[in-house]
Amino acid sequence: MSPKKQEKPQVSIQPVPEKRGYEFCGPYGAFVITFVLPVLLYGFTFLCNDVSGCPAPSLLHPSTLSVEKLKAEVGWPERGFSEFYDTRVTLWVLGYYFLSLLLQVFLPGHEVEGVQLACGGKHKYKMNAFLSAILILISCAYGTYLYGANFVVWTFLWENYLQVLTANLLICWSIAIFVYARSFSVPAPGKLNPEFRELAPGGHSGNVLYDFFIGRELNPRVKLPIPFISDTSRTIDLKVFCEMRPGLLGWIILNLSNIAHQYRTYGYVTDSIILAALFQGFYVLDGLYNEPGILTMMDIIMDGFGYMLSFGDLVWVPFLYNFQTRYLAVYPLELGLKGLALCLAVTAIGHYIFRGANNQKNVFRTNPNDDSVKHLRYIQTASGSKLITSGWWGYSRHINYLGDWVMSWAYCLPTGIAGYAIIEHMAPTGDVSRQVVQTPETRGWGMIFTYFYMLYFGVLLIHRERRDEEKCRKKYGADWDRYTSMVRSRIIPGIY
Repeated sequence: MSPKKQEKPQVSIQPVPEKRGYEFCGPYGAFVITFVLPVLLYGFTFLCNDVSGCPAPSLLHPSTLSVEKLKAEVGWPERGFSEFYDTRVTLWVLGYYFLSLLLQVFLPGHEVEGVQLACGGKHKYKMNAFLSAILILISCAYGTYLYGANFVVWTFLWENYLQVLTANLLICWSIAIFVYARSFSVPAPGKLNPEFRELAPGGHSGNVLYDFFIGRELNPRVKLPIPFISDTSRTIDLKVFCEMRPGLLGWIILNLSNIAHQYRTYGYVTDSIILAALFQGFYVLDGLYNEPGILTMMDIIMDGFGYMLSFGDLVWVPFLYNFQTRYLAVYPLELGLKGLALCLAVTAIGHYIFRGANNQKNVFRTNPNDDSVKHLRYIQTASGSKLITSGWWGYSRHINYLGDWVMSWAYCLPTGIAGYAIIEHMAPTGDVSRQVVQTPETRGWGMIFTYFYMLYFGVLLIHRERRDEEKCRKKYGADWDRYTSMVRSRIIPGIY
């Protein structure tokens, strides 16, 4: 018997990094997104509030608007900007991040390989985000069982919302600065590259602000100095960690805090807030359960990790996406059977399109002779790939994006024709009571806040589709032109 050949360790030489042009309008767009979007989140927090209404009354009368009056209406802190930050709150938020990190390292999980990198290697990932989330949510459920809506996590998040937002913003800035500085230690072209580190195609333009924003290094990873555990368990891919853990689960936790606040305030929970939280919670848990799927997404295989993704994952997602339940925590809207049926029908249609299209594509890629897909028409490309031209993918080139967008409507629809005013009444005894009502003046104006997510998500999907098209045109060349002549619609059949 011939001796067994020993496996040779992978050796990688750093290739010359690919370059890509500016996105998001280059440095100017990077400046706006970096410094304006956080202001927008703070603005949402103040201008749609539980002090005077949604929107603040003065906004509806711009001719009489004054800074002092607006400050009173939005509950501006007495000490101004200094109250935006609290060290105690920041430490508790850091504790949540540390818990997420510990659960990734020490909980069991399955090992998955990422896609082939330009430098020739593949990264390994430990996947247990779903198990981590379930354990944290069970702990929160037990705390709620013991203390009800006054469970400390729920009251802490509502009472310190502004400071929690600031803490997450500071963490995202810290991570972005760290990965930007560390990216300059990526091996130079032609050098040995044992850790498979590489620059992102669009992340080394030479403009500091833009590169900081878009991300220089493709997959920055850190190896924790923890003995007696495997390399895969103690190696943290910062981009995957931020995309799958603190922010996504934080979105669910903020929604649960908002539900608890509604119960503390009114003594009951409405169908609208439950429905919005269920839709969003299902979306998050479904993503966490299918965690390995993230390794083939454009965020992971193409984009660098910089401020854009750090801010998006840790700040934008949890603090913008929970806004519907935050609104409903103050204005307890009852949908009734017709409202519930409408919301459920919309999300069912979106999910049917989204899952149907993605499942069809996945089955076709893995088993093209399966009975469910063997009838599909396609074109064979010179690169060896097959582009489907019938079934779901005959309607549009990104039909799954349509399903994703329709599902986003269901997050906003439970808020109805949004808008409310908070009116104070003085009783003969001298006590002040507050009533949350929807007046003809406020009706509809609150939709600026509660339906903003739907508009933003549509723009995001169009931007993502344009990037997909650019990538496919480069990859398939003339075959892509032939494909687009057969499947003309981009996302919405016959419209776009």
